[in-house]
Amino acid sequence: MEWKVAALYRFVAIDNPPALRTELRDVCGKNGICGTILLAPEGINGTVAGPEEGIAALMDFLEKKLGIGKGEVKYSHASEKPFMRMKVRLKKEIVTLRAPEANPAKRVGSYVEPQDWNALINDPDVVLIDTRNRYETEVGIFKDAIDPAIGTFTEFKGFVERNLDPAKHKKVAMFCTGGIRCEKASAYMLAHGFENVYHLKGGILKYLETVPADESLWEGECFVFDKRVAIGHGLVEGRHGMCYGCRHPLSESDMKAPSFEEGVSCPRCIGNLTPEKAAGLRMRHEQMLKAAS
Repeated sequence: MEWKVAALYRFVAIDNPPALRTELRDVCGKNGICGTILLAPEGINGTVAGPEEGIAALMDFLEKKLGIGKGEVKYSHASEKPFMRMKVRLKKEIVTLRAPEANPAKRVGSYVEPQDWNALINDPDVVLIDTRNRYETEVGIFKDAIDPAIGTFTEFKGFVERNLDPAKHKKVAMFCTGGIRCEKASAYMLAHGFENVYHLKGGILKYLETVPADESLWEGECFVFDKRVAIGHGLVEGRHGMCYGCRHPLSESDMKAPSFEEGVSCPRCIGNLTPEKAAGLRMRHEQMLKAAS
């Protein structure tokens, strides 16, 4: 079976997230859906996978409940089940920034369609910023983009405060995996005096789907939060793996290193791996393989 994958979000007021969680669990359970959905008073965010008809049923439900089509929904495919189970979680924010002034429902930056993105970021007056975490940027990034080298999205505020000035940086363009972090990042920057703030509509995923590889300014692959680990142009599954010891994406050379043991260790974490922890990780990996078989 080929799995259809849907990455979605929308900033929309949800009056009763716990009640919606109950309904979503029921819909996903009946339709063979796996993945993770986050619910908060500000909206919905998630990535899910299932059979074609199951995803269609879920999207129909979300359209009736939240008008999900007015947000962002991007589809791709996976050759194997990309998530172990289905989780619907309640959160304070669907993407955590901890900055109340960053409210995408009130204001966001200017959306730029993927086919117009190259022209924008080739403008020498534009400062191009990746809003993702460092383990994601190591897998791939736009040519000449600034990597804030942040560990969590909440650190983006400190990066802006230390490195950007609205009086000096007149044009700022930002990008992320699917677009949701840029919604908050652009709202935050507008609230702090930046005037011309742009972000890639639909994120890297839409760019890789839309822009031909021979015209692309993207370098590497795009990290995704499922078992595929990374995808490339045309949204095809990439060549990266994952260390389930330290949760860091791995290149092909990482997986050929003597320190790599599937499910246990990689060159990045082998130095901190005790015999006791290694034994526990091996046991967990064996259990995961049995559960998947």
